[in-house]
Amino acid sequence: MDKPENLSRETALRIALAARALPGISLAQLLDMLQQRIKGPLTEESLQTVTVTDLKTGFASTDGEEDGEDIGIGLPALKEAVRILWGESEGQNLPQPVKLDALPERSIRVAVASNTGETLDGHFGSCLRFLVYQVSAEAIHLVDVRSAMDADFAEDKNAFRVELIDDCQVLYVVSVGGPAAAKVVRAGIYPIKKIQGGQAREILADLQQVMTGSPPPWLAKILGMAPEERVRFALSDDEREAASA
Repeated sequence: MDKPENLSRETALRIALAARALPGISLAQLLDMLQQRIKGPLTEESLQTVTVTDLKTGFASTDGEEDGEDIGIGLPALKEAVRILWGESEGQNLPQPVKLDALPERSIRVAVASNTGETLDGHFGSCLRFLVYQVSAEAIHLVDVRSAMDADFAEDKNAFRVELIDDCQVLYVVSVGGPAAAKVVRAGIYPIKKIQGGQAREILADLQQVMTGSPPPWLAKILGMAPEERVRFALSDDEREAASA
């Protein structure tokens, strides 16, 4: 099969490298499968919609296997191919977390839905990963980067994603659906929607300002403030929308 002429250089490179990561799969086979699975042109953005299940079932159907269990491609290879299609190999282009010997006093753990670097640009149900920060009034520490790729295999994808961040008290997302938001809240996590997204550390710096000023009741409670220390204040539009979701 000839390469479609409208592929950008970056898109073509990702597909070629992904094919190399899949034993026994040629570039033409991968390209054909992607064209069948993706409705519309193959672009850097559309490649980010491809999942491990897509590859597994796509190649299984070409081999005549209904469940994809005997296609001869191991799960690690499938995951690596998807990472490449998404624009990064494992460990590349990702911020590096730090290990804290002790948690800062009056700090909270915050998850940020992310697709790119150290940026808030992910939707809860489809983000590639969660960046996990320990935030105090004095410092912001990235303590973990958690891939959400395996959510594709879960019976309840939203519940799986909630479990990924169940040690966090706050979640920042670009968007989150009502049923998913309900699961997040039931897990004791406060969701905040920032439709415009932005750099994670800049957004968390704004949170720090709230922490050092007059935190709202929900945040004061997380910080362990006594009831008499808690001060009422008006929620921002984003926070009110998230809380009512």
